[in-house]
Amino acid sequence: MSIKKYGSAVWQGDLKDGKGTVSTQSGVLDETAYSFATRFEGQDGSNPEELIGAAHASCYSMALSMILGEAGYTPERIATQAEVSLVEDESGFSISQIHLETRASVPGADQAAFEDAANKAKEGCPISKLFNAEITLDAKLEG
Repeated sequence: MSIKKYGSAVWQGDLKDGKGTVSTQSGVLDETAYSFATRFEGQDGSNPEELIGAAHASCYSMALSMILGEAGYTPERIATQAEVSLVEDESGFSISQIHLETRASVPGADQAAFEDAANKAKEGCPISKLFNAEITLDAKLEG
């Protein structure tokens, strides 16, 4: 099986004063604005790191659901946040770390089974495999 999806971006102007838009094939994002200020100065708006975080959190949650299902558990809810760390060093900017924080309600699962599934999902999620960054995890079973 091979699935291809796309996202696109248009940038106009120089780095500091220019502006860009980002769109997705599904139309969920349709010329959503981003800029230097939204990425580096904390202004409201989108940026590549939050999009990576959303992609990673959603992929991870789906992978965890699959692994729990294979172990005989049906999760009621999995909520994941991916904190993406963009750092600057002498070689420029890079994503150095992504910290996943997931909270789940999984009837019948104990903490050991949940942690095993959570770690397998962290390693096996296709988005996790994409990054050359440290990926950490804080997984807690609720309820």
